[in-house]
Amino acid sequence: MPLVSIKITRDGATAEQKARVIQGVTNLLRDEMGKNPQTTVVIIEEVDTDNWGIGGETVTVRRAKG
Repeated sequence: MPLVSIKITRDGATAEQKARVIQGVTNLLRDEMGKNPQTTVVIIEEVDTDNWGIGGETVTVRRAKG
């Protein structure tokens, strides 16, 4: 049973986009590794940009700088 965890910042991914990602990852594992789509689990976790840091700064601060 494959378990794929994807973390993205919470900034506008639509339900439709996330559904396509889940389907695409499931299909990729089926096509490339022969994994059963019925037992493939894909979790998309959305993280607030204040809780995601890069280079010692939050994503919120980095984006504000441009």
